[in-house]
Order: sequence, then C-alpha cells, then structure tokens
Amino acid sequence: MAVILITGGARSGKSRRAEARARSFAGQPVYIATAEALDAEMAERIAHHRARRGTDWIEREEPLDLVQALTETDGGGGRLVDCLTLWLSNLLHAERDWSREVAQLADALPRLKSPVVLVTNEVGLGIVPDNALARVFRDAAGIMNQSIAAVADEVEFVVAGLPMKLK
Repeated sequence: MAVILITGGARSGKSRRAEARARSFAGQPVYIATAEALDAEMAERIAHHRARRGTDWIEREEPLDLVQALTETDGGGGRLVDCLTLWLSNLLHAERDWSREVAQLADALPRLKSPVVLVTNEVGLGIVPDNALARVFRDAAGIMNQSIAAVADEVEFVVAGLPMKLK
C-alpha cells in the first residue's frame, strides 16, 4: 500500500500528476472529490476535471467524511482524493473540529490496503492574509499538510507541471 501526497500552488499541474499516479496502480481507479459545486465557477472547474479524467474512474463525492470514504473504497484500485484543502475548508465552514479530523485521517492512511494519492495546496507561500479567517485557514492548511506528509510514503511538490520529489 502506498500513501502519496502531491502539493503545489493553484493550477500548477497537481491534479493531472495525481491522476497519472492513481492510474498507475492495478484495478479501476477511484476519484474521491471533496469539492461541492456551490457556484458556477466551481461547477465549471469540476466539469473540466471530469472531462480530462475520462469515464474509467469510479467517482465519489465526499465533502466532509473523508476517512469513511477512504475506508469504504478500500481494497480496489488506486484512490485519488482531490483535494485536502477543499476538505479542510468544508470542515471549517461546517464548524467541525478540523484538527481532530486531520488526526483521524493521518491515523487511518497507513492502515489502508489500497494505494491513495492525495492532492493538497501549498497556501502558505504568499503574503500574510489580511483577515482572521484567511489566516486561520492558512495556518490550518500548513498543519494539515505537515501531518499528512509525515505519514505519506512519498511527497511531491508540483511547479509549472513539473513534480519535485520531497520524500
């Protein structure tokens, strides 16, 4: 079993890289989407990702209960979670204990049988956000990324479509 974390900036090529990694494992790949189409821009983004992936994926939408989704899809082909930062945002908006949820995910990942590729965003590389909610999100994302990277077998940072191996 492999846990692979792929991080990078917006539109850096993370999802395309993650799709290729998830497809490299035997069995039918499973796409676990954390995004919700709450506006036209997000609906368009989701449609773009679906069109690029094609129809050979099993799709599951899970904006909050990620550990449950990973457990229920365990035992088959490679799984792709896209993305952890949207999942974190969903947890914050739902006023759930994000640190507990991240700890549960970090605990569950090494015990899964099937490979999993997780996409996240590296949001802490820019300027300090000007509002408290954005600073909370940035800090939480940094903590989450460190927690998942610690249990991952491999970590890649994607810049301009090019992966750099970190772990």
